[in-house]
Amino acid sequence: MLHPAVREALDRLSHPYEALPCDPELADTAAFCAHYGFPPENAGNAILVAAKTESPRFALCVVLATTKLDVNHTVRKLLDARKASFADAETTRRVTGMMIGGVTPFGLSPGVPIYIDSRIPSLPYVILGGGNRSSKIKAAPDLLSRLPGARLIEGLAK
Repeated sequence: MLHPAVREALDRLSHPYEALPCDPELADTAAFCAHYGFPPENAGNAILVAAKTESPRFALCVVLATTKLDVNHTVRKLLDARKASFADAETTRRVTGMMIGGVTPFGLSPGVPIYIDSRIPSLPYVILGGGNRSSKIKAAPDLLSRLPGARLIEGLAK
């Protein structure tokens, strides 16, 4: 069910999580929450951002589904770039190995920084992509802090 690289990364973290099946047609956060009865306040979106620089640089940002990622200010500054934007679907797949609707911070290639909105640790649990459009992960938010290179960022989202 979970993407193999995601399952392997989660197992290495030795932290409890629940893999949830998901109809691929309902993988987008709003549709998933509405259909499966999870509050959007407990859902996280993992979004790949590309720095508009001479050599490509990326970061994966995890924000609450009820907020908007601050790409033009906070993320742009974190990436030390004059401009930054959401990566398109093809770039997201190439960099993460995952499709939009299933992107997760687990199982990423080393070297992609992970920025986590500072509001996420206060949740009782968070729902994230499972690395594909047919699964989700339900876990305590402190699982994210165990990821190598993960940083909590104040003001990552509005």
